[in-house]
Amino acid sequence: MKIFLAQQNYHIGNFEANTAKIIDAIRQAKMQGGDLIVFSELSVCGYPPRDFLEFNDFIEQCDRAVDAIRKEADVIGVIIGAPTRNTIIEGKDLHNSAYLLYNEEVVGIAHKTLLPTYDIFDEYRYFEPADSWNVIEFKGRKIALTICEDIWNLGNNPLYKICPMDRLMEQQPDLMINISASPFDYLHAEGRISMVKQNVAKYKLPMVYCNTVGSQTEIVFDGGSMVMDAHQNLIAQLPYFEEALQSVTLDGNIFTEPVLKLAADIPIAELLPDTLDDDYDIDEIHSALIMGIRDYFGKMGFSKAIVASSGGIDSAVVLALACEALGAENVRALLMPSQYSTGHSVSDAEQLSKNLNNQYDILPIKDIFYSYDKTLEPVFKDLPFNVAEENLQSRIRGALVMALSNKFGSILLNTSNKSELATGYGTLYGDMAGGLGVLGDLYKVQVYALARYINRNGEIIPQNIIDKAPSAELRPDQKDSDSLPEYDILDPILYQYIERRKGPKEIITMGYDAALVNRILRLVNMNEYKRNQFCPIIRVSPKAFGIGRRVPIVGKYLS
Repeated sequence: MKIFLAQQNYHIGNFEANTAKIIDAIRQAKMQGGDLIVFSELSVCGYPPRDFLEFNDFIEQCDRAVDAIRKEADVIGVIIGAPTRNTIIEGKDLHNSAYLLYNEEVVGIAHKTLLPTYDIFDEYRYFEPADSWNVIEFKGRKIALTICEDIWNLGNNPLYKICPMDRLMEQQPDLMINISASPFDYLHAEGRISMVKQNVAKYKLPMVYCNTVGSQTEIVFDGGSMVMDAHQNLIAQLPYFEEALQSVTLDGNIFTEPVLKLAADIPIAELLPDTLDDDYDIDEIHSALIMGIRDYFGKMGFSKAIVASSGGIDSAVVLALACEALGAENVRALLMPSQYSTGHSVSDAEQLSKNLNNQYDILPIKDIFYSYDKTLEPVFKDLPFNVAEENLQSRIRGALVMALSNKFGSILLNTSNKSELATGYGTLYGDMAGGLGVLGDLYKVQVYALARYINRNGEIIPQNIIDKAPSAELRPDQKDSDSLPEYDILDPILYQYIERRKGPKEIITMGYDAALVNRILRLVNMNEYKRNQFCPIIRVSPKAFGIGRRVPIVGKYLS
């Protein structure tokens, strides 16, 4: 049996484009003598469709797309993912389902059992879980067809009372196929291959695993679809962050392709390391951010970006990523020095744009600031210079960069990092403005690691930007360390609290100063109101700000 894996990038709700892409892959597989082709979870409509699922018309368009694909499934079996209607009166209206189509008919349907509601997932809001489990017979083989999360419970997770594969094994299947929409984070790829290996080890059956690829606003899907034989050897693995179509041939119970990686060389990965490693999978983070920017612009119909370029590390990294993702000709930098900006900040930012060959403009804000200051004088009177004047400069810059955004149709890319967002070290309606947060899920130490990675083949980001002490430059001789602990101290504590969900007492027992821990955690909690007004963030960590971290704005925890 020649089985194709179609790892594709879908556009949520774009039924015409998604269907055309699926049909094109089916035709390619047929031309190459394929017996079966496998697509990913909810491939027909794109994942996650969220509240689009509440529109009857949306479901009807899914049904019409499935019908069009069914007509292409003549001499080849086709497995696709789509929502289906729940025919039982009780429960939710829909199932998250996988179709097996063949001879232009629906041969079988499998419904997803384990509907995740943690982190970025909210599937139980829309779908009813499966209540029966049956293998699907195809060309003399019995297929155990499951969907994403259904293979992540090997019968030992107390959150789930049912293990779908255990139920399917009662019918003695010959092959496991899982269609998935498993998102990227910088720890998850190794965990995914480990999970496939654990399923194969438990059930002693080969597995075909097809994952989606592409970015859907904040969520990045990295692909990495794979095939593993019954002995836990990796037979095929599709590339990360790319669309791909690849086949394997199953002869009896043996794949005819050579082993790509022996079972002994596939470790069981640690899903959440104890400590923050700033260089961990930095190459994959880079690829995820490039895909996140490129897909956001492409799927929204945007082409041009603008970045407020300060001469600092964050804006430098965002500008470099944007030029790589969109082409330097489509990226504009705006330099807005004030009376507090150092000369090297301007020259560093200029050199960066020259290295990248992107357009840049310089609009000093000194006179605008003095005009605001004069206007506010009757109210501010003789009160001393403080955060009000500092934030005023940031908001002036926000107004200017948004003016260019409106005038020239460019989308503003935000440059705030996760350390700043966590502690509230940013100005609402100023440097927190933007249509997409590029670095909002990277701690400052990871931003530096990413800058070094960008420079791996030669200097793109000027070395002085990397070497100098970070500063907002909103008052004389200002440094970030005036307001925050050094980032190599701050970021590991933030990681323990945000990613590992450790409370203050647990973090203090790790050897951190109690007063420092309490101060940092209080900053995190009291600035939730700022993050709640922030733009979407490209998710690259196991716990990103945004839809994956939902905490009360007015909560009193730790305060």
